[in-house]
Amino acid sequence: MEWIMSKMKVVQGDITRLDVDAIVNAANSQLAPGGGVCGAIHRAAGPKLAEACAAIGGCPTGEARITPGFSLKARHVIHAVGPVWHGGDSGEDEALAACYRNAISLAHEHGLSSIAFPAISTGIYGFPAERAASIAVKSAGEALAAHPDVEQVIFCCFDGVSAKRHEKALAAQE
Repeated sequence: MEWIMSKMKVVQGDITRLDVDAIVNAANSQLAPGGGVCGAIHRAAGPKLAEACAAIGGCPTGEARITPGFSLKARHVIHAVGPVWHGGDSGEDEALAACYRNAISLAHEHGLSSIAFPAISTGIYGFPAERAASIAVKSAGEALAAHPDVEQVIFCCFDGVSAKRHEKALAAQE
């Protein structure tokens, strides 16, 4: 497990500025430009990202799709559709875990070695942030065990509070 933990790290900053193989978009099921991190990624990537997403036609909750990164430093955007929080008894935990596993699986399938995640579903979708951080770290670790060619997973947190949550979740897994 230690080798898996060494592949994961937390950074605080703007995910749209990272120079990685792929950044993950906390997408809506239509893959349309939205608010929060989704809107920021679409603005930074330029209008061709929305065109590529429209051509895909959508994505169910828990699944992921990949597009080029266009004007981003990241060469690809992996669009993962997180669950809306409905109290925790509607499969939200498993759907969120599936986002991380499916995004890392897509990175593997496309020969990508580095991927950065935002805190999926913790904004307007209302998923409890501490719970989401634990699920993110655990499911990313499981996916890395299955896909050891993915060399780096970054949890890119926009603020210090989120970064501390993810650092705490990483420490709990060690």
